[in-house]
Amino acid sequence: MKRIAVLGALAIVALTQTGCATQVKSLPLAAAGGESRGGVPVYFGQQDHPAVKTQLGDVSYSVRIARKVAGPDEACHEALAEAVRKLRAAANERHANAVVDVSTRFHSTESNSSTDFTCGVSPSAAAIAVKGQLVVLDSN
Repeated sequence: MKRIAVLGALAIVALTQTGCATQVKSLPLAAAGGESRGGVPVYFGQQDHPAVKTQLGDVSYSVRIARKVAGPDEACHEALAEAVRKLRAAANERHANAVVDVSTRFHSTESNSSTDFTCGVSPSAAAIAVKGQLVVLDSN
């Protein structure tokens, strides 16, 4: 009887954990609403940009947002938008006029793409890490 109770408890735990795994996604930046547009331009990967006049240092942020009722792709786009807001805020604070060479990452899966970004999404949250270089670009 004790053995049946233990096996039953293990079965319940296994069933409740089904579907709780985090999924690593690669999604197009274009669907994220053109993150390179806005107050401070953000250039992903090797996107073309004016010549760098001054490098002000590297910056990186991790963002985790609750999924609410959004689908996995929408949640990833929301996490990316929050991460880009943080990059732009850092640029403003350090008097940079752009963020270049931006890469995205979730745990060990990294993307230095100018067309896609990497995000991790679970049933409860979406997460992304971004890093880039704060710079002053030539205005010519």
